Amino acid sequence: MKRFVYINDESYQNDYCDNRISNTKYTLLNFLPKNLWEQFRRFMNQYFLLIACLQLWSLITPVNPASTWGPLIFIFAVSATKEAWDDYNRYISDKQANEKEVWIVKNGTRKHIQAQDIRVGNIVWIRENEEVPCDLVLIGTSDSQGICHVETAALDGEIDLKTRVIPSTCVGLDCEQLHKIKGVIECPNPDKDIRRLDANIRLFPPFIDNDICPLTISNTLLQSCYLRNTEWACGVAVYTGNETKLGMSRGVPEPKLTAMDAMIDKLTGAIFLFQIAVVLVLGSAGNVWKDTEARKQWYVKYDDDEPWYQICVIPLRFELLCSIMIPISIKVSLDFVKSLYAKFIDWDEEMYDHETDTPAHAANTAISEDLGQVEYILTDKTGTLTENKMIFRRCCIGGTFYGNESGDALRDVELLNAVANSSPHVIKFLTVMTLCNTVIPIKSSSGAILYKAQSQDEDALVNAASNLHMVLVNKNGNNAEIHFNGRVVQYEILDILEFTSDRKRMSVVVLDCESGKIFLLSKGADEAIIPCAYSGQRIKTFVDAVDKYAQLGLRTLCLGWRELETEEYLEWSRSFKEANSALVDREWKVAEVCQKLEHSLEILGVSAIEDRLQVGVPETIEILRQSGINFWMLTGDKQSTAIQIALLCNLISSEPKGQLLYINGRTEDEVVRSLERVLLTMRITTSEPKELAFVVDGCALEIILSRYNEAFTELAVLSKTAICCRVTPSQKAQLVKLLKSCDYRTLAIGDGGNDVRMIQQADIGVGISGREGLQAARAADYSIGKFRFLKRLILVHGRYSYNRTAFLSQYSFYKSLLICFIQILFSFLSGIAGTSLFNSVSLMAYNVFYTSIPVLTTVLDKDLSEKTVMQNPEILLYCQAGRLLNPSTFAGWFGRSLYHALVVFLITIHAYANEKSEMEELSMVALSGSICLQAFVVTLEMNSLTFVQFLAIWGNFMAFYIINFFISSIPSAGMYTIMFRLCRQLTYWVTLLLISGVGMGPVLALKYFRYTYKPSAINILQKAERSFGPMYTLVNLESQLRSDMENTNISFSTTPVKNKASVYEPLLSDSPISSRRTLAASSFDIFQPAQSRNTSSYPRNIKAN
Repeated sequence: MKRFVYINDESYQNDYCDNRISNTKYTLLNFLPKNLWEQFRRFMNQYFLLIACLQLWSLITPVNPASTWGPLIFIFAVSATKEAWDDYNRYISDKQANEKEVWIVKNGTRKHIQAQDIRVGNIVWIRENEEVPCDLVLIGTSDSQGICHVETAALDGEIDLKTRVIPSTCVGLDCEQLHKIKGVIECPNPDKDIRRLDANIRLFPPFIDNDICPLTISNTLLQSCYLRNTEWACGVAVYTGNETKLGMSRGVPEPKLTAMDAMIDKLTGAIFLFQIAVVLVLGSAGNVWKDTEARKQWYVKYDDDEPWYQICVIPLRFELLCSIMIPISIKVSLDFVKSLYAKFIDWDEEMYDHETDTPAHAANTAISEDLGQVEYILTDKTGTLTENKMIFRRCCIGGTFYGNESGDALRDVELLNAVANSSPHVIKFLTVMTLCNTVIPIKSSSGAILYKAQSQDEDALVNAASNLHMVLVNKNGNNAEIHFNGRVVQYEILDILEFTSDRKRMSVVVLDCESGKIFLLSKGADEAIIPCAYSGQRIKTFVDAVDKYAQLGLRTLCLGWRELETEEYLEWSRSFKEANSALVDREWKVAEVCQKLEHSLEILGVSAIEDRLQVGVPETIEILRQSGINFWMLTGDKQSTAIQIALLCNLISSEPKGQLLYINGRTEDEVVRSLERVLLTMRITTSEPKELAFVVDGCALEIILSRYNEAFTELAVLSKTAICCRVTPSQKAQLVKLLKSCDYRTLAIGDGGNDVRMIQQADIGVGISGREGLQAARAADYSIGKFRFLKRLILVHGRYSYNRTAFLSQYSFYKSLLICFIQILFSFLSGIAGTSLFNSVSLMAYNVFYTSIPVLTTVLDKDLSEKTVMQNPEILLYCQAGRLLNPSTFAGWFGRSLYHALVVFLITIHAYANEKSEMEELSMVALSGSICLQAFVVTLEMNSLTFVQFLAIWGNFMAFYIINFFISSIPSAGMYTIMFRLCRQLTYWVTLLLISGVGMGPVLALKYFRYTYKPSAINILQKAERSFGPMYTLVNLESQLRSDMENTNISFSTTPVKNKASVYEPLLSDSPISSRRTLAASSFDIFQPAQSRNTSSYPRNIKAN
């Protein structure tokens, strides 16, 4: 589908939307119904609404409906208020943008209007430093060459200025003509691709003779860009409002479900099934008791002729009574603490990059605990592991190597002499370096020439050429001016054959204004340029140079050129223009036409650029690998370069400690044989200590992912390290998806726009605010200034978040189960009739006030200091294996809640068995005992009990008495004088003391036994911290444990962990992911005989079922 935009013609302007921007979700009229609909889409909210509605039926409700409606309304109100506040801020932002004053052309004159009133087809006038209000097709600028410069940082995060140029059909039009211009723009329907526009423009007479002119993204000014270094520019509005490319890109990303959230959902489902079972059993027992025993009691009266639904009354009462098994406050509590986790990351000064003035930022507040469970990191290379500061180091020109001895070609005397003597090969080489790019030269106030480049490689090449006296002085429109050895050389740039990740090369067609000759200048990857060499050229020297430089870790580019015949160029130019005018499959057609020209090149030489590692990268990777995290490096670089960088940054080990396996090949047969060989090697050496890694290039990867995905999946499971070279952005995303399909928690980290798909596909996306802009950082869940901050993000913030959330979620269930079990026990003394022991006020305050505040202090809890955590990265294995939140640990909390319920109920009943007490007094004693126990539980579970935590826990306990003293003083509250009477009784305080002692005694004893006689690695480190003794690391922790625990049977074997046991396992000596589940056998018979496939097992990285 496409649209036709008629320039400056009001009769067609109402066919499309105006320029009003709206990012709000709600209006005043639809806020309440829409917000309620969104909240009740969640199963848990639907469940609590059903319970609240059932409580309105007075026949079955055991308590006042306010006990459920109160917390439910409070929680919904909190969520709705947050949504309303966020939406109001969006409304204010939209209002400011919509009411901004802009200039448009109307009836041949310029006039001021609000930005929201711009219509498609209007001519909009932009002045320097002004923001572009909508998507425009550029038709005029203040520059005589028809160019302007724009800053696109708000759109794609790239900080370098971009050049935009008017279409050739608009060249030469003055301001008066621009006011009266008429024509039509044929463009596709709105889309969100900010790097592409396939459109055409045709001006109506008298401006031009209806000739079609192609438009690309370089002819546009997109919304939210800023005009820089240009007095004015004007353009035709083609996309407005929410139909602009930026507007189409907006939207709420798909929410990511953390592993912990998934586990909580499963546990909630298990509790729900348990609740249904309890309701059915007790409901049936209650009906039996009613029909047998109850009718014999004089104080119980039932009608003989009861309606049919009476059989459902008791089960429904128990359903309402047991509904608190699922804590209503858990979601609000988790959302609150997760927001604080994100703030801790934002506030972390140790993750602040002073060099770039960049703080760490958590854009996604919901997945911090997943950072502590990362198992695979997939990282880009350039700009992520390296500084992305390119320095021209060496080159090979015409078979001669420069810079080999000094390590700096720019200081090589032989090269400097060749430049001074105007060596033909060197001149051609420097000319390609200078012209084959999109660099913009800008003259500073001091007269020095600065270069603005979209690519750091181009910047390095142009600056290197400048240092060798081939200086790009000016580039106006299609004209380029070069100064070389005192001469001024003029070139006209006829066409640009842009770089794409598929073509892996860029070319320009230039006209030498002095000689009148036309040349094709090309640069790109060796596999994209060398095959284009003319027949008979000796290319072995260049191939050797590429390999040699790559082994040094240098980035290589091959340069070539060819002289074109005028007739050949003119014929090709027509095809190129035709392809550029296509609205369908333009990119494919342009690539096909480019290929017809890019052949028979004279290979001039090879450039070698150094991109140094960032500070701290090797140490960061080493520490994270010690923590059990595996690394895959995904890069577009050459294989040799990638391998060298991997060695330098400790990603792989050299022989004999490590072994690198290669998957290469150009044909399917070669790739299959290579894959078979690597897979068999992996299977054979799984029990050996040698570190295995494999390397695969993009060509082989394309074949594997399309046809041998199952076999490659098995290889991915067996391997801890991989290097993938020459991969495209889509392949990066495919590899992330593949690892996720194996049930791994993945983290993708990158710094450029080509990493965005990978970052968004991963469970956790981390963007580096680098020299390639902020596009990756904006698309990511977390952004950091340097790669080295990743270790703190994972080991400190991720681990603490996991530990805290594990405790909070299980404690939330514990406190709800405790009060529910007391209710169930009471039912056995009340004729199994579903009667509530506690009154409505107590139940409502229990979840909202009495027990929520203390547990929220877990956000400050630290089981180990940050220093100890960073020194002992292996303890992250507990988080990766899910040791703190799993069915077994939850069963422990479940058992604790049942035991404490028995303690509270039995002691309370026996203590007051002979007392003439009201039921409200019994209820208050049981409630007091429950809250006292929970205060002790939270205190005991805190690892770093600070004054704030102590005050929150025990201050809240005192607040319980203050609140109940107040309620007891109100005659109409139903609890009149209850608390005053209880507090005067010695029995009450003795009962509380007994409950605390009997309830916490076994818990303390078990904790002491485990801490003293069967400590975990974490316990040992805690002892060292608290005793101020020597700080052990897990390297010598095993020997220390042996000396301390001579009489215990603690195992220290280095065999992989097979199952996810409880958190109290003494020492995890290997990564939990070293015991990954066995995948299905490969369906390819060439890899292994069927019998062998069925009997073999692969312990490396096989996840336990």
